[in-house]
Amino acid sequence: LGKLVPNDPPFAAVAPGAGPRHFAFHPRKRLVSIMTELNSTITAFGYDARRGALESLQTVSTLPEGFSGNTTTAEIFVHPSGKFLYGSNRGQDSIAIFAIDAATGKLAPIGHEPTQGKNPRGFNLDPTGTWLVAGNQDTDNLVVFRVDARTGKLRPTGQSVTVGTPVCIEFTRP
Repeated sequence: LGKLVPNDPPFAAVAPGAGPRHFAFHPRKRLVSIMTELNSTITAFGYDARRGALESLQTVSTLPEGFSGNTTTAEIFVHPSGKFLYGSNRGQDSIAIFAIDAATGKLAPIGHEPTQGKNPRGFNLDPTGTWLVAGNQDTDNLVVFRVDARTGKLRPTGQSVTVGTPVCIEFTRP
């Protein structure tokens, strides 16, 4: 049977006190992005599968420039195309949108889409990457956005449903 042993190095560092929360692997490249809850950032890493090691590429804020309110982050997903990355901001109540540079793996901010509710703890992209559903925990609603496959931007569809305290959005296949 297999045996777990500590890797060398046994961890990847983010800023002290950042509060790593969730991570997302790129669908085709050796990249992983880690969402940090307490300082509202994403750190992009190159991933060496042979050594099991992460190399930090960059850390970016999930917040709009100049935002100064109380906020934390929650969820992170890479678009199935591998071109875009999305992260939710609780308190600022938006989905942060980034382009992923195909050559370097670095993130470039595209914008922020308000989630039309409070405390977007969970969201997800459907398997085709056409739709993003945001769950606003404190306003008890799910909101559907259409994803622009060319730009990565989100457009509200006007579709919303009341659901008590949504915190996790999952898509299933029949």
